[in-house]
Amino acid sequence: MGTTIDVAGWPRRGEEGPAVVALGGGHGLSATLRALRHITHRLTAVVTVADDGGSSGRLRREFGCLPPGDLRMALASLCDDSEWGLTWRDVLQHRFEGQGELDNHALGNLLILSLWQLLGDDVAGLDWVGRLLSIHGRVVPMSSSPLVIEADIVNGDRRRRVSGQVAVASARGRMENVAIVPQDADAHPEAVRAIDEADWVVLGPGSWYTSVLPHLILPSMRCALASTGARKVIVLNLSAQRGETDGMTSADHLRVLADYAPEISADVVLADPSTVEDIDDLSAVAESLGAVLVLRQVRTGEALCHHDPLRLAAAFRDAFEGALGDVVRGRPPGQRPEC
Repeated sequence: MGTTIDVAGWPRRGEEGPAVVALGGGHGLSATLRALRHITHRLTAVVTVADDGGSSGRLRREFGCLPPGDLRMALASLCDDSEWGLTWRDVLQHRFEGQGELDNHALGNLLILSLWQLLGDDVAGLDWVGRLLSIHGRVVPMSSSPLVIEADIVNGDRRRRVSGQVAVASARGRMENVAIVPQDADAHPEAVRAIDEADWVVLGPGSWYTSVLPHLILPSMRCALASTGARKVIVLNLSAQRGETDGMTSADHLRVLADYAPEISADVVLADPSTVEDIDDLSAVAESLGAVLVLRQVRTGEALCHHDPLRLAAAFRDAFEGALGDVVRGRPPGQRPEC
């Protein structure tokens, strides 16, 4: 049975869509999910769990729970554009303003924490929020353990070790030796299962060192990504992130991924041509990863650099529907290399 098309010309969401896993966190993952929900219902967001700032950081420190903020944002991004979906999206994202303990807490963070405490199961709690919102897809944490990101920050001859997502993301200088603590943390079994069963895995855009790279540093996640038979798409950012990627070119972003996980190949690198400094350099690095460079206008027409959901969805659709050929790289699911 062929894919059905809605009135706007998009394939209808449903079980006929490809199985897609999107990795990341924060606003970058939200951009990916807002695009992907237009072309598949078989969508799993695997979300970083290293946030230690704001409402998430406060709840993490007080209750020893996973930081819920990036998980909340992923859930909100999977709401549809109906009155129900838009209303619950706004409820989930609502932040209290006041002078007391609730100030700056997001209601969705408190809702997620409530379900975690009632059910005693991180994924079950997120699934219940997803049912309430009628989301298109599923959200799972990258790990069942709260993680800490560490990095060496190098400025000339000065080197210092920085710990914590907020501190790492805001530090000025070249980042080296990025690591996750605890080093022996496991990827969440549901995340590994989703990657094993995926047709496509999408990595990026987002905070490169603190939202994207952690998926390649966690050993069991890196192993799952190396062994899956799914095709892989890397979506590049539209601009450098102050502090975290100052001075880095688009090709440099790919080099970082290759340095930390040389065993992981890619099939597609997706970039907006207006943001690429040297197309030949980027194309060469993409080819070294086994990937085809696809240049598409995926940014909004605004001055600010934001991904446009429909333009990004169109770029994904081109890749997913075989515009790039039928050769599937990688290993069949279940045939894992030694990790």
